[in-house]
Amino acid sequence: MSETESGPLVGDEGGKAAGITEMRRQEALLKTGALQNAILTSANFSIIATDEKGIIQLFNVGAERMLGYRAAEVVNRIRPSDIHDPEEVMARAQALSLELGTPITPGFEALAFKASRGIEDIYELTYICKDGTRFPAIVSITALRDDYDDVIGYLLIGTDNSARKRVEVELREAMSVAKKANLAKSEFLSRMSHELRTPLGAILGFAQLIESGTPQPTPSQKRSVDQILKAGWYLLDLINEVLDLALIESGKLSLSPEPVSLADVLLECQTMIEPQAQGRGIRVSFPRLETPHFVKADRTRVKQVLINLLSNAIKYNKPGGTVLVTCVVNTPGRVRICVEDTGEGLSSAGIAQLFQPFNRLGRAATEEEGTGIGLVVCKRLVELMEGVIGVESTVGRGSVFWFELNLTTKPQPSEVASTAAAIALEQDPARTRLRTLLYVEDNPANRMLVEDLVARRPDIRLLTAEDASRGIEIARAALPDVILMDINLPGISGIQALGILAEDSATAHIPVVALSANALPRDIERGLQAGFFRYLTKPIKVNEFMNTLEVALNVAESQAARMDEAEAS
Repeated sequence: MSETESGPLVGDEGGKAAGITEMRRQEALLKTGALQNAILTSANFSIIATDEKGIIQLFNVGAERMLGYRAAEVVNRIRPSDIHDPEEVMARAQALSLELGTPITPGFEALAFKASRGIEDIYELTYICKDGTRFPAIVSITALRDDYDDVIGYLLIGTDNSARKRVEVELREAMSVAKKANLAKSEFLSRMSHELRTPLGAILGFAQLIESGTPQPTPSQKRSVDQILKAGWYLLDLINEVLDLALIESGKLSLSPEPVSLADVLLECQTMIEPQAQGRGIRVSFPRLETPHFVKADRTRVKQVLINLLSNAIKYNKPGGTVLVTCVVNTPGRVRICVEDTGEGLSSAGIAQLFQPFNRLGRAATEEEGTGIGLVVCKRLVELMEGVIGVESTVGRGSVFWFELNLTTKPQPSEVASTAAAIALEQDPARTRLRTLLYVEDNPANRMLVEDLVARRPDIRLLTAEDASRGIEIARAALPDVILMDINLPGISGIQALGILAEDSATAHIPVVALSANALPRDIERGLQAGFFRYLTKPIKVNEFMNTLEVALNVAESQAARMDEAEAS
């Protein structure tokens, strides 16, 4: 084929390519036009375009449907601000004036101010329809510019926000109901704690009296008393666990973070857990810390977590098994406390369910007692102390439960020893003067229990009152050395009675010890802040009660000695 023959063929090919390109351009234009038409005629959102002065120039189908106006009624007639709530437009102008430090005129200027300066703006205002009905809307406003970057108008795209607002209202209402229900639950549990502790206090108190009384109980009686005490203290533990979980879930659990010595905590936990371990034939090994570690935590709650993990490691171990406690600093600024057992171990499915409330992993039918909430409480407590907790386990080989806490510096030693602690070391069993104890309590069983306890101290005379008013009268008349005060009393509460006694110069010096079934941490803190010398909770622990009474009597005796010296001088 010659060059002259091929020339026309090349031209034909070029013409075809140009034709295809033009067809594609036309298709694209048609598609773009279709898209633009679809947007402008969409009924799902309003599109309003204005000129540079804010007069409406375009009012699409969606705007007509939402607002009830026909385009002919608004185009070249009004501004978008004219169909907004005027009070909201005024508020927007005032807010912008404060934000930008320049006066903004209420009206369309308030709507378009940011957009006119190239700032992306989405606002929420109420649209007012032609028939006077209203609905909340979310509006996006953008400035339209020509080739010279001059503003030639504004584009407002709006959507009906009624559904979201309705959901927000419903959500707020639901949250309010849930908050009230949660508060009611917490109050119920608090009341139930008090109501359960009162009879439980009598059971445990009198059982302790029998256990330590004279003559000693017979072996058969001793076995019965031991079972009463075991069941009673276990029931108290259950009450405390449920209350802890309720307080954590309601956000009302208060912690007292301070530098805590791990060596001290481990030693205390070792002393507390050894009887349980020995009773089951389990050997527990605690570490000797060469370097002292202090963690930023609540001392009581750290002990609670560690005791729970140790108790589980003993309870679910194999006969003759071991429990190994270790402390490792493997992360900068953190220390990990591990409790390793030689029990049956956990499967991956079991580990996944481990920290679920009331889930005992199929052990509910076994002889081992428990609620299945101890580990849940541990997890929440560790997290509240800004730590983490976890577990590693192999079926047939045992488990390692661990938790990590933040390390901190050693606390500065106090220069002055606690007066109460010093006095406690100076107990004088050979007192020559009879001391007087006033007990204000409305529950007959509790009064009887304290009467029996005080009867073991021939150097103490006991006076009782059934309500606070009578207790105040007796206190002013008899001037007892120590007052034992219940909190929930008929008429005047124990805290109110404490305030009255503190304001009276004749009784202000008397140590007042609270003895109450209100045993939540916030109750104890509130009582100590009110001025109680000590705060004891029911059920009474006999040794703790007698020791506290001794300390209070020593304080009273020291105060009496100082007063005698002052009068003599």
